[in-house]
Amino acid sequence: QVQLVESGGGLVQPGGSLRLSCAASGFTFSAYAMSWYLQAPGKQRELVAALTSSGSTKYADSVKGRFTISRDNAENTMYLQMNSLKPEDTAVYYCNARRYVADRRVWEDLWGQGTQVTVSS
Repeated sequence: QVQLVESGGGLVQPGGSLRLSCAASGFTFSAYAMSWYLQAPGKQRELVAALTSSGSTKYADSVKGRFTISRDNAENTMYLQMNSLKPEDTAVYYCNARRYVADRRVWEDLWGQGTQVTVSS
């Protein structure tokens, strides 16, 4: 069964830190580009950070220098270290796995169920 399970969300004060985890199962984790997205109430889902299977990273401007994405292919797990958290970081954070399926010429996207991050004093 293909699964992405996020954990590590919660309530934190401004300036604090959290580390999100995304545990993958049921597919070849190392073959997928992995990303974190967030969705705030009433807004569209947006990219926070991405990490390709070759190790290239991309970050949203709003989190550069504060968030770090990483993956452990041996453990089939992706992480998001979030430091210096701000109230505007409050959102549901989703894990995404993506790969291009060449024989069908389509992108395959897998999503987790999300984990709530709330930054508030």
